[in-house]
Amino acid sequence: MKRKLFLLTTFIVRILWHADAQNKLGLKDYYKNYFPIGVAVSAKNIMSSDTTFILTQFNSVTPENAMKMGSIHPKENEYNFKEADAIVDFAQRHHLKVRGHNLCWHEQTPDWIFTDNEGNLVSKTELLKRLKDHIFAVVKRYKGKVYAWDVVNEAIDDNSTHLLRNSLWYQICGMDYIIKAFEYAHEADPNAILFYNDYNTERPEKRARVFQLLKQLKALHVPVMAVGLQGHWSIYEPTQTALQTTIQCFTALGLQVQITELDISIYHWEKNIRTKTNTDIDTYTAALENKQAQQYKMAFNLFRQNKKNITGITFWNLTDKYTWLDHYPIPGRKNYPLLFNANYQPKKAYWDVVNFKQ
Repeated sequence: MKRKLFLLTTFIVRILWHADAQNKLGLKDYYKNYFPIGVAVSAKNIMSSDTTFILTQFNSVTPENAMKMGSIHPKENEYNFKEADAIVDFAQRHHLKVRGHNLCWHEQTPDWIFTDNEGNLVSKTELLKRLKDHIFAVVKRYKGKVYAWDVVNEAIDDNSTHLLRNSLWYQICGMDYIIKAFEYAHEADPNAILFYNDYNTERPEKRARVFQLLKQLKALHVPVMAVGLQGHWSIYEPTQTALQTTIQCFTALGLQVQITELDISIYHWEKNIRTKTNTDIDTYTAALENKQAQQYKMAFNLFRQNKKNITGITFWNLTDKYTWLDHYPIPGRKNYPLLFNANYQPKKAYWDVVNFKQ
C-alpha cells in the first residue's frame, strides 16, 4: 500500500512539475528552431512589471513609437533618444534582438523636415540632406545593437491606380527619397538588414504594386534586403492561399520576409475613422475567439512551412489590455487582436499557435 502511495505521489509530482515547466515556456521557446518571436514595446513596458512577461515570451523587441522620426527628432537640432535608448539598453542587458522602426514614413514626421523658416517647402536637395542627417544620426547611434531597420514604411498608395503614395516625400523628391533612404541606411550600418515595410500585402492588387516597387529597387541595385509584411490582419483575411502566394512572391525576388506588426482583429479591416454604430459589437464572444484561433493557427502553420524564408515574427503589442487597435479607427470600440487577454493569460489562439509537432 505504501509502495502504491509512493508511486502515485511521485506520478502526481511529475505531472505538476511538467505542467509548471510548460507554463514557463514562452512563444520564443516553442519557436526556437524556427525564427525569433518579437513584440512592439514602449519605454513604459520595459520599466514595469511587463518585463517578466516580455522576457518569458519573446526574444526580440521593436520600439513601437520611440524611434519614429516625430518622436526621436522633433526639431531640426533636437534629438530625443531617451526612450529609444532605454529600450535598446534593456534588450542588450537581456540578449534580445532589436528591430528599428522606422526611418522614413509619411506619418509621424515632424513638419520642420519639409519646410524652411518661412513655411515654404524645401528643395529636393535640402530634404534629402535632412533625411541623410537623420538616418546617419539614428542608425550610427545604434550600430551593432539594432540588427534590422524598417527603412521606408508604407510608400505604396492606398489608391490602386497609383504606385507611390503622394506624400510630401514623393512630391518633393519623387521616387529618389526611397532609393536614398536605403543607400543612407546601408552606408550608416553596412551590416544591418534593411526592410521595406507595408500593410495589406496579401491583397493581390497591393501585392503587385509592392512587388513592382521592390523589383525596380533591386534592378537599380538599391540595398533593400527584406520585406516586412505588417500582418495587421483580421479573422476575415487573408486566406491561406493569399498569404502563401505573398510569401512566395517576395522570396522569388531574393528577399527575406518577416511578419513585422502582427495582430488579428475581430473586425473587418478598416482605415478611415468613423463613428461607432450598433454593428460594432465589441464583445469578445466564444465564436469570435474560435474564429481568431483558426486564423492564427493557419498563419503559423504557413510560417513554419516557410521557415527557410521567414526570418522573424513580431507581434504589435503585448496583450489585449492595450492595443493600438483599441478605438482605432472607430472611437469607443475595443479590440482583442492578440494571443493574450487583458490579464496576460494565453487565449485559445495561443495554444493553437504553440501546439504543433516539433
